[in-house]
Amino acid sequence: MQTFRRFFLLAICLIAALIMGCGDDSAGGTVTKQANKSANFSDAYKADDTWIVYWYLCGTDLETSSGAASNDFQELLNVKLPANVKFLIMTGGTQQWQNDVVSSDAVEFYLYSSNGLERIGSFDDADMGHVQTLTDFIKYGKENYTADHRVFVFWDHGGGSAAGICVDERTGNILSLNDVHNAFAASYEPNAENPPFELIGFDACLMATYDTVNALDGLTRYVTASEETEPSVGWNYSGWVGALAENPAMGGAKLGQIICDTYMEDCKSYWVEDTATLSVIDLSKLPYLRNAYESFGLEALRAAHNNPRNFFAKFGRGAAQAENYGGNTRKTGYTNMVDIVDLAKGSKDILPNTSNKLISAVDDAVIYKVQGAYRNRGGGLSSFYSYSGDEQTLVAYLNLDSAPVPQKLLYYYLIYGELPEDVIPLLNDDSLVTPAPTAPPPQAERQEIFQISQLEDFPVQMDSNGNTFVQLSPEQMDLLSSVHCQLVYMSVEDDILLYLGSDADINADWNAGTFTDNFRGVWPMLDGHPVYVEITEENDGYNLYSIPIKLNGVECNLQVAYVYAEEKYYILGARKGLDSNGMSSRELIKLRAGDEITTLHYGMTISGDDEDFTQVEVDTFIIGDNPQVKDEPLGDGNYGYAFEFVSPTANDSALSNFILFTIANGEITTDISVQE
Repeated sequence: MQTFRRFFLLAICLIAALIMGCGDDSAGGTVTKQANKSANFSDAYKADDTWIVYWYLCGTDLETSSGAASNDFQELLNVKLPANVKFLIMTGGTQQWQNDVVSSDAVEFYLYSSNGLERIGSFDDADMGHVQTLTDFIKYGKENYTADHRVFVFWDHGGGSAAGICVDERTGNILSLNDVHNAFAASYEPNAENPPFELIGFDACLMATYDTVNALDGLTRYVTASEETEPSVGWNYSGWVGALAENPAMGGAKLGQIICDTYMEDCKSYWVEDTATLSVIDLSKLPYLRNAYESFGLEALRAAHNNPRNFFAKFGRGAAQAENYGGNTRKTGYTNMVDIVDLAKGSKDILPNTSNKLISAVDDAVIYKVQGAYRNRGGGLSSFYSYSGDEQTLVAYLNLDSAPVPQKLLYYYLIYGELPEDVIPLLNDDSLVTPAPTAPPPQAERQEIFQISQLEDFPVQMDSNGNTFVQLSPEQMDLLSSVHCQLVYMSVEDDILLYLGSDADINADWNAGTFTDNFRGVWPMLDGHPVYVEITEENDGYNLYSIPIKLNGVECNLQVAYVYAEEKYYILGARKGLDSNGMSSRELIKLRAGDEITTLHYGMTISGDDEDFTQVEVDTFIIGDNPQVKDEPLGDGNYGYAFEFVSPTANDSALSNFILFTIANGEITTDISVQE
């Protein structure tokens, strides 16, 4: 990681100064709430109408490791279906089914009806991450089962707009949103007035996105999906299927509401509701939403073209403070998904003509949603934002047929620093009809908008009260979207540099460009043990952090919230980072008494030949009934501190010159005389 490398070099300079004598004078439970969008959905059909529910049950590693798909399968079997409700189920995509019914060696079709469970076919071991397999399943259902109303449910991992849905564990292949659209369109002509499906749902992470909804235009009346990662408990099949069995007269809106409510009830029963989300989107409102979102993108593109640095810096600040999903940090990986409403709210000053219209359009389209306490600001629908600045992810987004052209061009411009020449004359039109680029320009033509390296080794000053600060000009402010602080512990005696992480605990005056340290000699500690922290979200009410640990020997990231009003941290649970396919783990593990925790830091020896920080295990301990993260005194010693300037493409950042804080007997001495 480049930041680690720069931090290492700066720390070495401080250590050299220390050796020469410079500077010697110097968890628990949460209170949660469920934020429902009020709704009263009446029955839409007749009680004797027939229903067929397609269930694309791609078990993947969720089934192999924990039997999560088998658990939901059993939840379904607990429901006694009436004669007019049937389930058509396709199973596959996993190394090993954890039950004695489903075969691990073949893709199988099952029918669950009032007559019970029946295996109706066993086929060659097809790839459930391939578009043809999904196409064949939809076609099979259409040719063999008629019904008044159809529902389709995807079950597996999800990764958001660019990553897609359903990972076949054996092949590693994933369905893109283009694949999803094409598979349905191969059997059904999209028809917005009379769509073939009543509801299409995603029992998977991160799929409540604009691009998902747009890909299903004309194919379904409603979409039910989650903006955030789903816990492994997933949907409550006994709950929502039982409700449908009891009342087949309900419509898709009511069914979606019940899916949301029973899901949240299940999350609460397992204490994993704090970051849970689920939404119901009405696709009849898609034309207004599409117009509002594309207009928002076009206004943004025009503003960016007029002054790219200034616009992208301010737009990036709004994105940094907006509710975003799946992690979006260097440690956890980047899903690049942000809530549309929160992004629009943070963009009102720079996009005054379209932000309110977009907020209204999302509110109109999202007819019901449930949200945990630390995911209660979102509007229920997310969109792509290039937090990572990663070219491969961007290209995947550019290739989506359902992604709007203005947004494609906007993020293309952000990453590659230029717009295609044939687009520029069209920026003043009301719409963009030119095809968006699907690949980067030649390397020689690329331009760098944010030369964040200009802020490397930025001088630090000290005020009359002994507080250190940096003062940026308006031009320098246009290079960045966030300012964090970085901290490292340094001990010549112990021969160690220990990187403690990043935080947003600084006093920031964005209007004046002044950023002042708030170092108080404390740092987050887990049951008294220092931890490495990385901030994942910062907003007006709370911050979210990721803390790398080993939990009972398994590496994962502890998710922690800090609530400003209470000045208190809450432990939400532990989760693994994104896998190599960009998919989030669905398992949010609650800490229990007797768990073994090993704190993971980034460190190195001073005397050795290390050239960068590497991950090291520091403390191993057993937690009790009430593990807590609290700000506690760091203890005597020398600490290096730097301001980190983060560009709108978050993988790029620069560090100020170092500040040396020396703590002795609880007193803090500050020294800014040691420069690289």
